[in-house]
Amino acid sequence: MKYRSRADMRGQTRARYLVGLAMLALCLGTAVPLQAKTNRPPNFIVIFVDDMGYADAGAFGSKVHRTPNLDRMAKEGRKLTSFYVASSVCTPSRAALMTGSYPRRVGLHTSPAGSANPLVLFPGSSRGLNPDEVTLAEVLKKRGYATGIIGKWHLGDQPQFLPTRQGFDTYFGIPYSNDMGVEVGHSFPPLPLMRDEKVIEQEPDQSLLTQRYTQQAVQFIQRNKDNPFFLYLPHTMPHFPQYASERFKGKSANGIYGDTIEELDWSVGRILDSLRQLRIDENTFVLFTSDNGGVPAPILTYRGSNGPLRGWKGSTWEGGMRVLAIARWPGRIPSGTVTDEMILSTDMLPTFAKLAGAEVPSDRVIDGKDAWPVLAGAANAATPHDRFYYYQMGYLAAVRSGQWKLHVIRTAYNKDTKKTDMEDVLELYDLAKDIGETANVADRHPDVVRRLQAMLAEAREDIGDDQTKDAGKNVRPAGYIAMPKTLTRGDSSRK
Repeated sequence: MKYRSRADMRGQTRARYLVGLAMLALCLGTAVPLQAKTNRPPNFIVIFVDDMGYADAGAFGSKVHRTPNLDRMAKEGRKLTSFYVASSVCTPSRAALMTGSYPRRVGLHTSPAGSANPLVLFPGSSRGLNPDEVTLAEVLKKRGYATGIIGKWHLGDQPQFLPTRQGFDTYFGIPYSNDMGVEVGHSFPPLPLMRDEKVIEQEPDQSLLTQRYTQQAVQFIQRNKDNPFFLYLPHTMPHFPQYASERFKGKSANGIYGDTIEELDWSVGRILDSLRQLRIDENTFVLFTSDNGGVPAPILTYRGSNGPLRGWKGSTWEGGMRVLAIARWPGRIPSGTVTDEMILSTDMLPTFAKLAGAEVPSDRVIDGKDAWPVLAGAANAATPHDRFYYYQMGYLAAVRSGQWKLHVIRTAYNKDTKKTDMEDVLELYDLAKDIGETANVADRHPDVVRRLQAMLAEAREDIGDDQTKDAGKNVRPAGYIAMPKTLTRGDSSRK
């Protein structure tokens, strides 16, 4: 028998111990925070772009946009092909991500009466995210995370609604959409660029926003590399009006829209490269997704693609609320994989909390659920949801359960009358066979229709429905200020 030294034996014993520890961690799955490699909770980065189409990246089928970094991210991570946001427009979608709740539950499903448009918040709005809500940033901050937002907020521009009052340590960006300034001809005050609670520029050069956001994001990561952090990067682009820097302007095969997509892809590459260079790549969960689907022509000369989905931003067709999404965490999320299990943007709050060892608010209804088993590719992992509700403003329009989706109303905002036109429908689609929602099969499956109608009735009781005048027994009010102010050229700070 070959002689083995004590050092060899100790080495083999340690190796067996480490293998056993790894096997135990794999078996435990989501039972403990995932901190094995660094003895600290994981970092989280959410890259939330604005109005990007479902098929606007190469990994999701684009033939006109060059997206090597997103494609690489998909190869190194997991494509989420049934990832849903809770609204097809900006403000309510962002409210859901931050609170883990349907927008109607937190009162941000519509703008106040008399607004220019009922869909989203506008400059100087009296409404915003209620400071009593517990945001994703606040959940992680209680666990010792550094928290930063760089980009578009759009959950209220009054001081008490700003991100720095909602759990974020730092803020750099614009408080609402980039078309809400003087440049596009609206009667709004100049578009403000803010740092924390101060306006540092009026009508910033939008062609530089993606670059500036990226620079700020890299600096945030560098500052916090030795501590757990949460970076929320809600890019301004490709929302209308589109801008790209000189490096990317005119370089894509899809006009200015494509230019913005390719610059956003560059930004993703800079973020991922920074994580590698700082050697925190393997302890950082990165999610890339959009706040809603792409925008249709003729609104944009150059547009994105939601194929093979039907519909666009502003609709409750799949193209409005099912969005491209990629999750990446080397060594934790299986590389080069795809899941079609339903995951919701509201799931990020409880999922991140579980991974970080933080507490989910227990004094209120949170609609999101822990989706980590699906993200991690656990054997036989299935969506934690038996249903998903499609709201358009306060109107409950549809529900999905498994492969089935039932539409009961169709809504459209009428710009002439400034009212919402509604049409009662009864349309059932089998999304497993008909992702494009082309064949109404309601008459063939009356039992499925009845089951989904019962789910809609439960939503009306719980969350409410403006069409049926149900208030919802588990809803919470938005924040409100009686005397809002707007940012003007003479108002360069928020006090």
